[in-house]
Amino acid sequence: MKKILLSVTALSLALTASALAADLPYKKAPVVLSRPPPMWTGFYAGVNVGGKIDASSNTHVANAPVFLNGDGPRAFSLASATSAAAAAAGSGYPGTNISGFIGGGQIGYNYQLGLDGGPGRAWVVGVEADIQGVTATGGGSNFISAAPLASPPFLVPGQAVVGGAYASKSLDYIGTVRGRIGALIDPALLAYVSGGLAYGGANSSTSQFLTGTAPAFGPFYTPAWGASGSYSDTHTGWTAGAGLEWMFFPNWSAKVEYLYYDLGSVTYASGISGAFASPASIIAGQFLFLNGTWTTARFDGHIFRAGLNYHFNWAAPAPVLAKY
Repeated sequence: MKKILLSVTALSLALTASALAADLPYKKAPVVLSRPPPMWTGFYAGVNVGGKIDASSNTHVANAPVFLNGDGPRAFSLASATSAAAAAAGSGYPGTNISGFIGGGQIGYNYQLGLDGGPGRAWVVGVEADIQGVTATGGGSNFISAAPLASPPFLVPGQAVVGGAYASKSLDYIGTVRGRIGALIDPALLAYVSGGLAYGGANSSTSQFLTGTAPAFGPFYTPAWGASGSYSDTHTGWTAGAGLEWMFFPNWSAKVEYLYYDLGSVTYASGISGAFASPASIIAGQFLFLNGTWTTARFDGHIFRAGLNYHFNWAAPAPVLAKY
């Protein structure tokens, strides 16, 4: 009888414990289904380094007659021939390639269009401003072969004017203010196109010389003189390009980018070149020619660079959780 009573008691306790356990809450750990992709919306700032290649690598130096003098048909013919020859001798295209390294920084703002993880492709629009220093300065000389004057009876055969020109140009800095629009190839990879305003500190200088050749150079006129001039100012233009940007870590992205820029051309006066007739000439002491010198330089090129950005407002939404 005692054994039966113990058995019944044990069974009762077991059933009671099972009932109490059934009433306890179920606390299985939640399962993480997915993590939404990063959000690109927000401000960012960063640095960049790269290089630029000059698109217009020649500068045009040109001479043109601004004054002819003489006394009578012979003198006029002599002055005309000399001036034309001097203009040809002082003109040319010196090479002025300003390819080199650049480096600087950028700031910008992005706004992402499209729901994270939703159907279709998400888009990112924004604006970016940057400025870079430029290490490139280009200069080159161009020696012009002798420009013959005139045949007898006005001049000695073989007499000519020879000239050469040296030109240089440089960019102190270059910057842009651009709009950007791109598509997310992957939640963390943005492909974009960009375009807008470009500006830069443009510099150019020119010097050119003229002289005469034998035989019998002296009897007709004294050696000619050259001229020089320079230009320095901020120029504005346009730029366009494309790039890829990768969000490789929260708040951090890396990019590679290509831009073409065109700051336009600059034309400036480079001084006056000329020559007097020598005492042995029939028009002794008068100008044989006065030529104006003009220089035209264009500032355009290609930029290839890589950059690193810190995103101040980057924040991924919390993970999506589910209970089972």
